[in-house]
Amino acid sequence: MPKAGFVYLLTNKRNGTLYTGVTSTLKKRIYLHKTDKYPGFSNRHQTKMLVYFEHHNDIQDALEQEKRIKKWRRSWKVKLSEQFNPGWKDLYDQL
Repeated sequence: MPKAGFVYLLTNKRNGTLYTGVTSTLKKRIYLHKTDKYPGFSNRHQTKMLVYFEHHNDIQDALEQEKRIKKWRRSWKVKLSEQFNPGWKDLYDQL
């Protein structure tokens, strides 16, 4: 049975820096971002607000979607976030 996965977008503020990631444990991964325990781009740019996520039944599908989204223009990522979360609220507490 395949392992499920999530694709997610983080930001540091509305229309700010965007980070695209993938994980099989969304709540845990976002917690690591929020507590600066996840090194790299997200930590350097303080992208801690979860503004978008999508669930996939197979982690491989999530990985493929992450790769697609990373190739998108910024405006497309902003539009995706706006449609899913018009107020750009941090969705972490809803997980």
